Amino acid sequence: MRKRKGKEHPQRWKERLGFDASKTPTGKLAWIHAASVGESLSILPLLKKLQETYPEWRFLLTTGTLSSAKIMAERLPPDVLHRFVPVDIPGAVNRFFNHWTPDAAIFVEEEIWPGLVLELRARRIPAALVNARLSPRSGARWRRMSWLARMLFDCFQPILAQSEADVARFKALGLVGIEMRGNLKYASAPLPVDEAVLAELQGQVGDRPVLVAASLHPGEETQIAEAHRQLAARHPDLLTILVPKHPARGAEWSDALGGIALRSRRDPLPPGGLYIADTIGELGLWYRLASAAFVGGSLIPFGGQNPLEPTRFGVPTFVGPYTGNFEDMVSALADQKRLQSVSDAAGLADGVASSLGQTRLPVSAEDGARIIAEVAAGLAPIFAPDAREVYFRS
Repeated sequence: MRKRKGKEHPQRWKERLGFDASKTPTGKLAWIHAASVGESLSILPLLKKLQETYPEWRFLLTTGTLSSAKIMAERLPPDVLHRFVPVDIPGAVNRFFNHWTPDAAIFVEEEIWPGLVLELRARRIPAALVNARLSPRSGARWRRMSWLARMLFDCFQPILAQSEADVARFKALGLVGIEMRGNLKYASAPLPVDEAVLAELQGQVGDRPVLVAASLHPGEETQIAEAHRQLAARHPDLLTILVPKHPARGAEWSDALGGIALRSRRDPLPPGGLYIADTIGELGLWYRLASAAFVGGSLIPFGGQNPLEPTRFGVPTFVGPYTGNFEDMVSALADQKRLQSVSDAAGLADGVASSLGQTRLPVSAEDGARIIAEVAAGLAPIFAPDAREVYFRS
């Protein structure tokens, strides 16, 4: 069913069932699992550090989405393997482990699949959870199933959390071995761009103001269209670029909003109005064109997407009221006057109108090198020669 709907890779879909005829690398293998684009991008600087620190190890990265696979094909080091994570059913899980036989595992953030996680313990594979986070909502949900939380999260030692608030929520579940090592997203490089394409589109934009509304979820596209309508009354040449979280929604949204231009068709930027950027891996392009940015998943009760990316370019950035997934980051960026929360389309229109013409103040990668070094140091136990014996003493 998922294959027919285009949600699985047409040639690689069997990986999701654990089938793989490829030759496995020789020597020690570390398996890293990241759910999707954001998590896989955040892990790249750490992966580079681990390769430098443990040159005798080989690395396998799994993700679960087509978009993450496409981006990783472009950005992973050539000696790092990528596969789709197997679905969490016994046959697929067993085939995956039997083929790859990893010696250590690293899971990213909150990607907890019971079958995969419990199989790590069953096969005595040392495992760590990095960039770990628990939103207040997730923490409350896990507390209602604290026995299950301890069963699953106890498979990870250590758990390296993003913030002290995350540490507190993990400890509230009765877990031990929780350490705060910082948020890997602060160490991520700015989103890349094709300079030739950027120059071409800058020529099309000229001096017009550009609002980029990125990582939008269903229901937010109409609110952004309304914010654009209100802004256009004051700035008739405003161009608003909508970037769906899932690019496949582009054509559907174009029809619903009156047949607006699509990036996937290589339609040129219009002189004003709305434009849908329904492609993968070009978000760095749109943020560099932006006069202001809105980060989606936050005008609906989803919890928000990563707000750090546009601020890296000094773009005045806005989010809606639902940002529980990134509450510490949102708070820090708001304190730095780089981000503003709004409650609805009217608030976004007013905020963007006030921000147009502001001088850009790019954000550095902060102390990203320190965060990478601390996370890598925290992972040292799972790479130790006697890791299995230490982790699984009877």
